[in-house]
Amino acid sequence: MRRRAFLGLAGGALAAAGAEAPRPNIVLAMADDQGWGDTSYNGHPYLRTPVLDEMARTGIRFDRFYSGAPVCSPTRGSCLTGRHPYRYGVFFANADSGTDAPSKYALPEREYTIAELLKPYGYTAGHFGKWHLGDFAGPMKSSPVDNGFDEFFSTTRKVPTVDPDGYWTKDGRIAGVIAGDDSRILMDRALAFIEGAVQTKKPFCAVIWFHAPHEPVAATEEHRRPYRAHGEKEQHFYGAIAAVDEQMGRLRETLRRLGVRDNTMLWYASDNGPEGDALTAASPGRPGPFRGRKRSLFEGGVRVPGLLEWPARFAKPQVISTPASTSDYVPTVLAALGLKPPSTDGMDGIDLMPILTKKRLKRNLPIAFETMGNTRGSPKLAWIEERWKLLTDLDGGEEMLFDLAADENETVNLAAKHPEQCERMRGLLKAWRASCSRSRSGLVR
Repeated sequence: MRRRAFLGLAGGALAAAGAEAPRPNIVLAMADDQGWGDTSYNGHPYLRTPVLDEMARTGIRFDRFYSGAPVCSPTRGSCLTGRHPYRYGVFFANADSGTDAPSKYALPEREYTIAELLKPYGYTAGHFGKWHLGDFAGPMKSSPVDNGFDEFFSTTRKVPTVDPDGYWTKDGRIAGVIAGDDSRILMDRALAFIEGAVQTKKPFCAVIWFHAPHEPVAATEEHRRPYRAHGEKEQHFYGAIAAVDEQMGRLRETLRRLGVRDNTMLWYASDNGPEGDALTAASPGRPGPFRGRKRSLFEGGVRVPGLLEWPARFAKPQVISTPASTSDYVPTVLAALGLKPPSTDGMDGIDLMPILTKKRLKRNLPIAFETMGNTRGSPKLAWIEERWKLLTDLDGGEEMLFDLAADENETVNLAAKHPEQCERMRGLLKAWRASCSRSRSGLVR
C-alpha cells in the first residue's frame, strides 16, 4: 500500500509542480531479442529496416545503449521503474516455457511505475504486447492495471509472432488464436488507444513491447519474400524484424496524422542481445562487432539498438556515445516534465536531458548489472563506466577488466595490468549490490 498512499498524497503536488510545463506524450517501444547488429543502420548485410534507419538518421541515436539486463523480464521492469531489477526481485526470465506457465516473479506492489508517476499529471497509460512482469490472474498477479495502466492488450510472456494465442485485456483472456502478424495485431490496439487519448485531449503513455524476433519466431509470406535467398529460419527472423520496422512506421505516421508527433517522446530499444550461442543459420541474430549474446554480460548481451525521437525538443539529429540504459527512461521523462522521482534512494537510472542538451558530456552514475543462470561464459556482475568495464563474480575468482574506449570488443583482459582499477570498481560494485539487497528487503526504496 506504500506506493498507493504516496501517489494519492502526491497527485496534487505533482500536477501543480508541472502545471505550466508542456506535457509530451510518451511511447516506450521495444523489440524482443533484437541484437545491436539487427538493423541496417548498424550495418546488417541483409536485413532492411528503413523506418529505424530514418529514426537513427534524423533523431537521436545512442551508440552505447544498454538493456537493463541480459534477459527479458528484468529489463522490462527497469523500463517502468528506473531501477535495477535486483532492487525489486525480478532476477531472470519469468517462466521457463509455455504461454500460460506460472510466473516466477511479479513486480512488487511497492514499486512506482512510469504509468503511476504520470497519472497525477493527467496522463492515460496503456500497455500492448509482452508484459512478462507477473500474471494476469492467480497468486503471482501483477498485471498492467495493477501497476497504473488504464488499458492493456498484452500477454504474460512469449507467443508466436504469427497467429498468436494468449492475449488478455482488463476484461479477461481473449479466446483462441488471433490470425495474422503479431506486430500488426498489437499495434492495431496501441494505435486505437493513442487515437482515443488524442480525441479526449489527454497526454498518453503507451508502452509497446513487441514479441518479435523472440522464439518461436515466424513471419508472414509478405515479410519473408524479400529474404528468399536465405534459409527458412533466417527468412522468418529477418521478416519478423521487418514487420516490427513496418509497424514502427505506422506508429510514426499515425502520430503525424494526429498532429502529436512533434511533442511525443518516442523511444525504441531491445530488451537484450540476440539468442543463441553463436551466429548460425539457426540463430541468425547479430550482436554486431561485440562479444557475447543474450544471457551474457559481455557487450553483445546487453548493448542494443537505442533510439529517441522528440522533434519539438530535439529538431536536429544527434549521435550519443555516452552510455545510456533502459533504466534512464523514468528519470529522463520525469525531468522533461519538471518532476522528480518520489525518492532518489535506489534510482539506478539517470536523467539524460543534460547529456541530450550538451550541458554534460559524461554519465554521472555508472551502469551496474547482476544476473543469474547460464551466462554463456561471462561473470554474473558488471560495472560499466565511461571507459572501464569490470566483470566479476565477487568470489575471489578471475575477473575481467576492459578498456571500452580502446577495446569495445572486449578482447584484452587488463585486470592483471590495472589491479587498482579492479579494486576501486569492485568496492563500488559491492556497495551497489548491498544497496540492492536493502531495497529488496524493503528497508529503503
